[in-house]
Amino acid sequence: MTGPCGPVLQVCLNGLRSPGDSSAVPMSPESLAASAASAVAAGAHEVRVHPRTPCGRTSLSPRVLGPVLTSLRAAVGAADTGTTAGSRPVRVATAMSAEPDAERRPERIRSWVSLPDLVSVDWHEPHAEHLTAALLSRGVAVEAALWPGTDGPARFARSPLAPRVARVLASAQGPATGSDPAAARSVALAVGLLAEIGRPGVPLLLHGVESGAWPVLRLARRLGLAARIGLEDTLRLPDGTWARSNAELVAAAVAY
Repeated sequence: MTGPCGPVLQVCLNGLRSPGDSSAVPMSPESLAASAASAVAAGAHEVRVHPRTPCGRTSLSPRVLGPVLTSLRAAVGAADTGTTAGSRPVRVATAMSAEPDAERRPERIRSWVSLPDLVSVDWHEPHAEHLTAALLSRGVAVEAALWPGTDGPARFARSPLAPRVARVLASAQGPATGSDPAAARSVALAVGLLAEIGRPGVPLLLHGVESGAWPVLRLARRLGLAARIGLEDTLRLPDGTWARSNAELVAAAVAY
C-alpha cells in the first residue's frame, strides 16, 4: 500500500490519550477535523481516529461515530461511499476500550449509519472474528491488528477470514501494561512480530509506541512498509521534545 510518494504514512490522531496527557490531543469532532487537516497538509496519507463522547470516553455508538466521520471527511476530502482521487481515507479503531462488551460490538457495527473506510480489529481480543464478519457484511474494509506476545498472530493465521482483510497492522508493543519499552526492545519486538506474521498476502503497516515509535517508523521505512505516527503513539518528536500537534509529528516523520 503506497501513497502518492511512497509507502503510506498514517496519522493516528488521539488513541486513548486525553488533554491530561497533552493539550494537543484532539477530542471533539471539530478539533479532530482541524488536527487531521493540518496533518494531511504536513504529509499524512490517511487518518486514524478513536471517536469520543462529549465526556471523553471512546465509543462505537453511531451517535458518536457519525459526527466524527462527517467532520473528518469535510476536512480531508474523503467520500462517505469510499475513497476517491485526492481523498484521505478515515480509519477507526474498535478496541475493547470503546465497547468492553465484546459480544455487543458487532451490534454496534450493524447500527452504524455512516461507515468508515477501514476499521482496525485487535485480533487477540475476544470475538475478533465475529466483529470482522460484521464489518465485512456491512462492506467495511478490515485491518487485522496483530500484537506480539499474544495469540493474535496464530488466531489470524488459521482464520478463514484472513484472506478477506485489507491490511495487517503489526503493532510493535507488548500487551497493554502501561510500560514504555526501550527503543531497542521495540525494534526487536517489531522484527520478531514480522517474522511471526510472515507474508500475509495483503499490505502491512508497522508501528511502535512511546520511545519505540521513531525507531520502528525508521524500520518500516527501510522495509518499504506503511507506517504511522501521531499523538496516539507518541507525544514526543525524534529529538525528545514535546510535540505541539499531530501535524508537527507528521512533518517530522516525512523528514525522518
